[in-house]
Amino acid sequence: MKYIKLLTAFVLTIVVFYVLNTKLGSIPPIGKFLDPVGGVWQNDRDDVIDGNINIQGLSAPVTIYYDEQLIPHIFAQNDLDLYKAQGYITAKHRLWQMEFQTHAAAGRISEIVGSDALNYDRTERRRGMGYGAEQVIKKMQEDPEMITLLEAYRDGVNSFIASLNDKSLPVEYKLLDYKPEEWTTKKTALLLMYMTKMLAGGDDDLEYTNMLRKFGKDRFDLLFPDFFDVNDPIIPKETDWSYINVKKTETPQIELPLDTISQTIEKPNPDNGSNNWAVSGEKSATGNAILANDPHLGLNLPSIWFVMQLSTPEYNTMGATLPGALGIISGFNEHISWGETNATRDVLDWYKIEFKDDKRTQYKYGEGWRDTTVRVEEIKVNGGETVIDSVIYTHHGPVTYDSNFMGNNEKAGYAMRWIGHEGGNNQRPFLDLNRAKNYDDYVNALKQYTAPAQNFVFASTEGDIAIWIQGLFPNKWDGQGKFLMDGSNPEHDWQSFIPQEFNAHVKNPDRGFVSSANQHPVDESYPFYVFNDGYETYRNRVINNFLQSNNNISVDDFKALHNNNYNLKAAELLPYIFETMDSSDLSSEEIKIYNQIKDWDFSNDIEKLGPSIWSKWYSKLYTITWDEFESEEEALTSPYTYQTIYLMKNNPDNEFMDILETPEQETAQDLFLITFKDTAKELLDWQTENGEYNWQAYKGTRVGHLLQALPAFSRFDLPIGGDRNIVNATSATHGPSWRMIVEMSSPPKALGIYPGGQSGNPGSVYYDNFIDDWAIGKYHELHFMQDKTVTKKIIATQTLTPTN
Repeated sequence: MKYIKLLTAFVLTIVVFYVLNTKLGSIPPIGKFLDPVGGVWQNDRDDVIDGNINIQGLSAPVTIYYDEQLIPHIFAQNDLDLYKAQGYITAKHRLWQMEFQTHAAAGRISEIVGSDALNYDRTERRRGMGYGAEQVIKKMQEDPEMITLLEAYRDGVNSFIASLNDKSLPVEYKLLDYKPEEWTTKKTALLLMYMTKMLAGGDDDLEYTNMLRKFGKDRFDLLFPDFFDVNDPIIPKETDWSYINVKKTETPQIELPLDTISQTIEKPNPDNGSNNWAVSGEKSATGNAILANDPHLGLNLPSIWFVMQLSTPEYNTMGATLPGALGIISGFNEHISWGETNATRDVLDWYKIEFKDDKRTQYKYGEGWRDTTVRVEEIKVNGGETVIDSVIYTHHGPVTYDSNFMGNNEKAGYAMRWIGHEGGNNQRPFLDLNRAKNYDDYVNALKQYTAPAQNFVFASTEGDIAIWIQGLFPNKWDGQGKFLMDGSNPEHDWQSFIPQEFNAHVKNPDRGFVSSANQHPVDESYPFYVFNDGYETYRNRVINNFLQSNNNISVDDFKALHNNNYNLKAAELLPYIFETMDSSDLSSEEIKIYNQIKDWDFSNDIEKLGPSIWSKWYSKLYTITWDEFESEEEALTSPYTYQTIYLMKNNPDNEFMDILETPEQETAQDLFLITFKDTAKELLDWQTENGEYNWQAYKGTRVGHLLQALPAFSRFDLPIGGDRNIVNATSATHGPSWRMIVEMSSPPKALGIYPGGQSGNPGSVYYDNFIDDWAIGKYHELHFMQDKTVTKKIIATQTLTPTN
């Protein structure tokens, strides 16, 4: 029984946990938690998935068919009933996850776990997450139908919440001793902001400013070039951009403020990315277009995704949903399929604000002064007093850093200009994709999508394939947004946005495929400025090489490519190391390890030793190379992986190769030897304590519960290869969060899998039942019902019935 494991872990650890990997809060009331009537014991059972349920506000009965994977197939007579049912069913299986993520987005974790979350909550408030959600709602209110559908979803969630009592509460509420609130449309907006932060909330502008001042422009440009010497972009290099008739913003005469910044707010995981691709019928084995998608996100339980089929008489769609949001996010219908990868465009900039005086009621702008506004943030704290944080807003956005938060200047601060504050009706595009029938419908659906910027791949039963890099992108002057800008200079503002029709895209390219893996979107011929945001340079080349060099590509080939473990990064550096490093001074134990990695075929398979040696060796090599970037006085960030390896191979005597704390002048070859010896020692020590350092054991992939990877609710030591920068981008805690393959036959045939299960209840057999298959690269057929009278593979039926 899973709860025996839970109680053992609970008594031994007595901790409360928090999604952001920080131990927080106080111990829940043990007597209440162990109450045999309403406590944790009541959660050790599967969800009820049959019978009739009365739901207020439905206009007609809604039928939900559950298949053997606990995937609900919802059949409704109209959209209002459909989304009300989606809200109800999603909450039924994922309520705690839905609500906790929106609390995290809003900076309200202290309400649950106490003062240890206060700094996190202040950061989210100063990031403007609540403000951004309000702008989202304002934009959606321009679309009355969208608001009506959001309210239907809201009402469905609340119908489920109203049905709960102490006995039936999800176990996490019992652990943390609180109860769910009513769902609101703002909570859906907060979820969308949560995703925007995760995928478009990163930047290094302030760190780059420190480095520009510290190293100078020439050395900065060497380390952080706009384009690497190798560029295999999303949009093929031969693309003709001559149709674009809008010019790039002209570069003004500028002087940047070179302030010293000692610390910055927490950034999203830099590995948040994805793969997607599609091949035309001419390249496929069946003559049908085939599409694949696998978003790379944190490996958590409950999973970020929840698979559903949504059907009305007008359309029929299936795929992965985001609990808390409407519609299918990555999926297919009877005519098209689509999927996303993160476009990682630079849509967050920082501006230095000069206040008129220490009252901070005005700030300098142009030749005069503008008034500030103040947003008073009340942060409730479980077990403590409410904390008030007054956040100043300018026309740029919130002054995140000031004398009250990570700053020390009463008359200056740094304001955030972020696309997340722009507001966007970013639910509508997905609902339109759900019912789209062809390429034109797909393009029209994307037009109003703003953030987070995504690479939307497309395939249809008509044989078309395409990819659009879609988002609302500022039309920047060359270099704009790399560094801290002058908030008093109007020429530093975003002057305009790139017209949507000029966002980079391609339809039915001659090469017969489209793909993206978070690499550079375009080559240097694209007429707008695109900042190198540390774009991927390895996964994309492996994918494109496979698709370019093969024909008669099958679904099985897609599976193999999803699970491809080839380590191109290692393959491009290790031969150079073997050729240039002096290994004559190695001990017999070190020689054994050295020969193990020399014999490695660069595939990160679970049984191999080479990946473990490489992982530890490269980590040490990277760290020692960039010892110049270790500082407590100023915030810095290390150069990109690709450029690091480029310098090692092409400029091994560069001064950055020197170790600061030694009197010698080291070269790359010296660093290779020093770090290899350290690696060998650590691996031998690890082996003594843990056994063989094969990749499965050494990497230790795990899927952890959102509450600090609570052991009883998590899975450990999974047998899966790969790593970051590999197509199978599975590291210890991050990787393919949803794998989908769709062949565009009529009707489409689809496969899907994710590292979790449909139920959010750790006591259910459906909580983590997908994980073992996911780890070994196995897929489940997605049962796309064409007619609700055909109930093959259905294990239960539930009816939502209107109530007066």
